[in-house]
Amino acid sequence: MKYEFAPDIQNIAEDVIKHLFPFINAGRVKCYRSYGSKAKGTIARCHALGKLMQKALGVQPFYPLEFISEQFDSLDNEDKIETIIHELMHIPKCFGGGFRHHNYVNEKNVEKCVKLYKMKKSKEHSKDFIQGINFQEEKDKGIDKGRRKKDSSKNKPKNNMLSKWFS
Repeated sequence: MKYEFAPDIQNIAEDVIKHLFPFINAGRVKCYRSYGSKAKGTIARCHALGKLMQKALGVQPFYPLEFISEQFDSLDNEDKIETIIHELMHIPKCFGGGFRHHNYVNEKNVEKCVKLYKMKKSKEHSKDFIQGINFQEEKDKGIDKGRRKKDSSKNKPKNNMLSKWFS
């Protein structure tokens, strides 16, 4: 077996951690590509340094993630992200060196996380787009955004039953 640090996978894992798993210390998770595995049907593995080993070595929790090159590299990008999310889900919220098993890290829960990640990424991209819009043209035309907001509130009916909840 040969192991190499995988910066491409590491970058994606750090982005997933940022969006889905804020309890994970990204500096204590490292992604490796392995070559020469004889494991059948295994795409990736999450390794953990248990509490006794941590104590004996005097170190903090650490989670190396192994991505088996022969299996992982041939996946399409969406399946690669799903695999990365799956492996990160094995890391428990306490980030103490333990391991979440497949009764939690299952297809249903992984799917939920993948959907949430995609949603957060699409919102992030739309925010970037909105922040990049130049409002200078409206300002040059003498349109004041604050005044427009006030003007639209004048048009609301005073006796609206829902106004007490939505005003």
